[in-house]
Amino acid sequence: MKKISVLVKETSTTRIHQGIAGNNSFFIIKYSGLSSPAMSTLRIALRGANAELFVVKNTVARKALKDKVGEDVLKLIDGPAGIIFYKDDPVGASKALFTFLKDNEKLKIEGGFLQERMVTTKELEALSKLPTKDVLRAQVVFTLKSPITRLVMTLKGNMRALVCCLEQIKTKKAN
Repeated sequence: MKKISVLVKETSTTRIHQGIAGNNSFFIIKYSGLSSPAMSTLRIALRGANAELFVVKNTVARKALKDKVGEDVLKLIDGPAGIIFYKDDPVGASKALFTFLKDNEKLKIEGGFLQERMVTTKELEALSKLPTKDVLRAQVVFTLKSPITRLVMTLKGNMRALVCCLEQIKTKKAN
C-alpha cells in the first residue's frame, strides 16, 4: 500500500498533465496574502472564463512540468504559486485574471506558457485586451455578411423605385 503523500503527489501530477493535455498552455500566479474568500472569488471568475486554478506543491509542479516546458518557466514556480489551466480561449482566462487583479493587488501574475513559448506578464496583459474568440468570430461573420447585405439593399432600392414609378404612372393615367 502506498503512502498518502505519494498518492497525493501522483494525483497532483496526473491533474497537471490533464490540465495541459489539450493545449499545453497555462498561467502562473502568486497568491500570497490573498484571503480564502478572495481565492474563492478568483476561482469563480476563472470558472466563468472556462479556466481553473490549481494549487500544488512547487516541487510536484516542477517535476510534472519538467519535460513539457523550459527551465525559464519552471523558475516562475516559487513560493505560494498556482497554475491556471484554461480549456479553450486564453483571452477569456487572462481577462478574468486581470479583472480580478484590479481589485486584489496582492495577487501577482508571474507569466505563463502559451503555444510552446514562455509569455511575460506584459504579454498576458496585452492578451487580456484582445477580444475573445466569440467576438472575433462575430466580427468575421459581420464583415462577410456586410457586402451581401449592401447588395440586397441596393437591389431592393431599385425595385422600390420601379414600383413607385409604376404607381405614379398608374395614378397619372387614372386622372
